[in-house]
Amino acid sequence: MDISTALRTNGAVRGFTADPVSDAVVSELLDDARFAPSGGNQQPWRVAVVKSPEVRTAMADLMRPVWQEYMGAQHAGKRAFAFGKSTGDAPVAAPNALIDDIQSVPVVLAIAADLNKIAIMDGNAEHRPPVVGGASIYPFCWSILLAAKARGLGGVLTTFLSRAEAQAVPVLGLPADHALVATIFLGVPTHQNTKLKRNPVESFASIDRFDGPPLTA
Repeated sequence: MDISTALRTNGAVRGFTADPVSDAVVSELLDDARFAPSGGNQQPWRVAVVKSPEVRTAMADLMRPVWQEYMGAQHAGKRAFAFGKSTGDAPVAAPNALIDDIQSVPVVLAIAADLNKIAIMDGNAEHRPPVVGGASIYPFCWSILLAAKARGLGGVLTTFLSRAEAQAVPVLGLPADHALVATIFLGVPTHQNTKLKRNPVESFASIDRFDGPPLTA
């Protein structure tokens, strides 16, 4: 598969068959993903391949209230957790296959980042939460998903567990000075996306300034 096709078809996959994914394949995915770029080539990533039913259950129990709060905001017509804040709306119980059926997901990865290895350039921003530190970790996460795509697998990156990081520390043995940045679910897709809907380039790219004329072909 050429890179353009992979980028245009690698949508989020949340439904998986019962087909197992071997440790050898998971190791291959991570072996490819480790070549992702990071600031200063510090490679701040740590990965927990979660197999234990008890640990998976604990993860699901921590994610479920966050998911329900997210759905409560969505139900009220608001963007959940914008600027990291709760909207205060009543939680809404809704099914989530990844959480409800976490035991049947072939591969569950918890991704952490060593904050001592990341230059968080906007860490002193007073008007918004810092975000640019993610540049040293999320290319690695995306590389895992691309490596999975290349092998006929699919997956999705979620951050619900990060909302409950403090409670997840003892569950996952998260080291000190590390951030829990993602949970990635992988497996053989029940449906593989072939066409994704995205906004056109001219809707988000402009010339010289963000308020400049749109970039057109």
